[in-house]
Amino acid sequence: MLGDQARHFWMARSVARVMGLNLADQMDKGRLRPEEYQVMVAACRGCALVEQCEKWLATQCDLAKAPPPGCRISAPLTRLRRAS
Repeated sequence: MLGDQARHFWMARSVARVMGLNLADQMDKGRLRPEEYQVMVAACRGCALVEQCEKWLATQCDLAKAPPPGCRISAPLTRLRRAS
């Protein structure tokens, strides 16, 4: 069962932000296609680690080098971070 779309949209954006990424900017720069963004949110919606992710987000004070452990969108976020 997939989680709430709006919740996971914001969670994906928040994880990216903590990694120093703005996903809208990444799309503007041609590094992220809208379809890829949709796939990322859908993957996030299928994650079973929502509470752990929220706790991870709540404890971040500095830029993170990587998303939280077990993140289902780790690969595209890491790729975008390397390209930035």
